Amino acid sequence: MDEDVLTTLKILIISESGVGKSSLLLRFTDDTFDPELAATIDVDFKVKTISVDGNKAKLAILDTAAQERFRTLTPSYYRGAQGVILVYDVTRRDAFVKLDNWLNELETYCTRNDIVNMLVGNKIDKENREVDRNEGLKFARKHSMLFIEASAKTCCAVQCAFEELVEKIIQMPGLWESESQSKGVKLSHRDESHGGGACGGYCSVL
Repeated sequence: MDEDVLTTLKILIISESGVGKSSLLLRFTDDTFDPELAATIDVDFKVKTISVDGNKAKLAILDTAAQERFRTLTPSYYRGAQGVILVYDVTRRDAFVKLDNWLNELETYCTRNDIVNMLVGNKIDKENREVDRNEGLKFARKHSMLFIEASAKTCCAVQCAFEELVEKIIQMPGLWESESQSKGVKLSHRDESHGGGACGGYCSVL
């Protein structure tokens, strides 16, 4: 039933605890939001197939626990990943300033240097913002990351975030092609609209 799927991509979501990464994943995969969602223990795993520019990709998405006591399996989380989403809460400067720590971890454990990274500023529905959008954009540009602001609660730009990440990965065949060659799939170059307008101007592809 997966004959028309171009490839399977491993996507990792990392962040400080409480910034809403699990809510982003739940909104993307199940289109639901739970304000009482408990903290991730060890790792959560979800699969979703999406179509980007006429190409179907199956996403295997790992939502990792931020707490130090659950970090013993960190190397295995990163192994073989093609994309990483780094999340912060725009209402918490403390989470934003710790982004460098997560990038250091990514650099330490990632098994390849061409992985596609995206920075997501979550909870833009809240009024008590502590991190300006330009600060997030500047950080993303400094580290050659994609950037978007989103809200898991209102669904704003959540779909766009994952689509932009997958689109960038597909544009880099070296990231996934070797794993898909045996399936005989071909990359489609159809200029198919996939809701780019839904980004609301938030996406910045670097």
